[in-house]
Amino acid sequence: MSFADDQSYLSKDIADVDPDVAALLAAEARRQGETLEMIASENFTSNAVLQAVGSVLTNKYAEGLPGRRYYGGCEVVDQVEQLAIDRATELFGCAHVNVQPHSGATANEAAYMAVLKPGDRVLAMALAHGGHLTHGLKVNFSGRLYEFHQYHVRREDCRIDMDEVRELARQTRPALIVAGASAYPRVIDFPAFRAIADEVGARLMVDMAHIAGLVAAGAHPSPVGIADITTTTIHKTLGGPRGGMVMCTEELASAVDRAVFPGLQGGPLMHVIAGKAVALGHALTPEYRQRQHQVVANCAALAEALTDAGVSLVSGGTDNHLLLIDLSATELTGADGETRLDDAGITVNKNGIPFDERPPTVTSGLRVGTAALTTRGLREDEMREIGAIIAAALAPQASADDLAALRVRSRAIGDRFPLYAGVESGTPVG
Repeated sequence: MSFADDQSYLSKDIADVDPDVAALLAAEARRQGETLEMIASENFTSNAVLQAVGSVLTNKYAEGLPGRRYYGGCEVVDQVEQLAIDRATELFGCAHVNVQPHSGATANEAAYMAVLKPGDRVLAMALAHGGHLTHGLKVNFSGRLYEFHQYHVRREDCRIDMDEVRELARQTRPALIVAGASAYPRVIDFPAFRAIADEVGARLMVDMAHIAGLVAAGAHPSPVGIADITTTTIHKTLGGPRGGMVMCTEELASAVDRAVFPGLQGGPLMHVIAGKAVALGHALTPEYRQRQHQVVANCAALAEALTDAGVSLVSGGTDNHLLLIDLSATELTGADGETRLDDAGITVNKNGIPFDERPPTVTSGLRVGTAALTTRGLREDEMREIGAIIAAALAPQASADDLAALRVRSRAIGDRFPLYAGVESGTPVG
């Protein structure tokens, strides 16, 4: 290949220069459009966000913060990042925000680094009861660097046991208490956590990665202004590109910024930050707020349909965007259920449930969410129909032929709500 040939390569379409990757992108676009995405931590972002993330900003290094960079040529990306900061501040009412974390895990790591020393004690929700791996799992950085203690939900109703939280806080005297979960279908009482943290002299951190979109729309109480530090992803209910964000009090602003850079990261992903700015701007609109309330209404309708069909739910229902199906009284495992629903055209993930007697590689539960399908435009009627499909797929007598027939029904629902018109290739147009 000559130098001139290489120059022409730079302007060619992906289908021309790498048909293998192009074919895989197209296959994934088809998969997303032809199945019903119900993994609670996933969503569909906008074409505008896809364009921002696929933009020329991927070329730019920009270590530092707007107006304080270690590279030249940052006058445009400074404006991009400041837009994201200003929009997040307006949306959540936070005193300070850092929009650079590459992920929710990195955001949590930065929050810990800002207020903890290695070996400090932290109180957080047990992973097996709905917490996240960055909330103290032994093989995760969090469990390796800090001394985590775990609180749980009550056996009788699967709600967070605030009496246990208070007792453990008094016993362990943690430097930090973490509220927030990745598999908890009920509203979290942030003021109660704040009161316990104040009683024992601890900082309070809230990981609202799952519920950030609901919080932004007033569909779930906000921890901002209650917690010392609030972390989130951008890509779950919030509906933006993959990435994280840290909000905090003005007192902790410098510590958080230093923890992100140079503490944990080098150059921020400016193309992703542009996508964050786009998503945060949309989140300020009335239409977005209506959609988030619809997410909650859809999940309630799905829970009702499943319960009416005899499917058991952890805690008996949901207050937010997700629910947990409890298969512990059946011969089906969570892994079995995930496979059956995949055969029926519905994508979920196996998930442990509180007091699960099956191993985490198998589980007794399924985690199901409504954010992605609500983004596609589905409402309560479709959720009730999906609830019937899920119940039929999990029925003991369901055969391969039955699952194939259910997949046709699922496909018919998806066909009524097309995804990414004009993005069949897996890449944005324009």
